[in-house]
Formats: sequence, structure tokens, C-alpha cells
Amino acid sequence: MITALTILMVIAAIIMIVTVLMQDSDSDGMGALSGGSETFFGKNKNNTLEGKLALYTKISAIVFVALAILIMVLPK
Repeated sequence: MITALTILMVIAAIIMIVTVLMQDSDSDGMGALSGGSETFFGKNKNNTLEGKLALYTKISAIVFVALAILIMVLPK
């Protein structure tokens, strides 16, 4: 059981690493604070590749943390 969960945790970690590395850097800097970068594409970001990558990153991070906690709690 622990071995299967560990394999799933490694897969979640690899997915998280790949999705983070595929994302573009935030080059807006301080201009993003004032809302200057708010465009049509900024409002519909969930439909773009960047929005999907951010979603996949969040999901894989949640799975990774949940598996880490589950592995710690399960008796050896």
C-alpha cells in the first residue's frame, strides 16, 4: 500500500514540476498591482494554456500534499 502511494506521489511531483516549468514568467512586475495588465485575455485566463497549466499545478500540488499526509498517517 505504501509503495503504491509513494509511486503516485512521485508521479504527482513530476507533473507539478513539469507544469511549473512550462508556465511563462510574470513579467508585468509592479504594473500588475494597479490592474494595468487587465485585458480581455487576462479576464478569460482559464480558457488559455496558461490558465490550464496553473489549474493542473494546483491540482497536482493538492494531490502531492494529500498523499504525503496519507503516507505519514498510515501505519507502517
